[in-house]
Amino acid sequence: MMKKMGRTAGGVLGSVCEIVVGILLLVNPTGFTAGIIIALGVLLAVLGVLGIVRYFRTEPVRAALEQQLIRGLLMLLLGLFCVFNARWFIATFPVLTMLYGVGLLVVGVAKVQWTVDILRVKVGKWYLPGISALVSLVCAAIILLNPFASTVALWVFIGVALIVEAVVDLLAILWDRLRGA
Repeated sequence: MMKKMGRTAGGVLGSVCEIVVGILLLVNPTGFTAGIIIALGVLLAVLGVLGIVRYFRTEPVRAALEQQLIRGLLMLLLGLFCVFNARWFIATFPVLTMLYGVGLLVVGVAKVQWTVDILRVKVGKWYLPGISALVSLVCAAIILLNPFASTVALWVFIGVALIVEAVVDLLAILWDRLRGA
């Protein structure tokens, strides 16, 4: 009984957090994303410092083999870059979106190849990779035709998806509680 209540409370808390994140993404996606990048940067910097300390506390031969110093330094530098240049990542999102679109295009073309191969060897169910190829190619075209709008649409989609998922989770928890009562 107590275990189930703990799961319920955890599920409700997780859903509320998802709703908050979804709303923040809808209200201020750039600010929220910058905050996430800065938080990630702080985490990387702390892990980097811990790696550097671990290097100097480890026996020299083993420390040389594990290469904790270079890992720690790289994580520290990357973390500091994230903390002090979060807006750089946001500015590059349209470029990353373009790269994603190109990658999706390549995957779509590969799926077309797969679909044709299945058709030629008459394995059956060729339409499944065909549908997947079509979806990939359409998404790639949408992204590549307007990567800036795609980035904004992605923020909105993620925000709405998080909110809808959280509401469905809350309804499932409520339904489960009502059935068990």
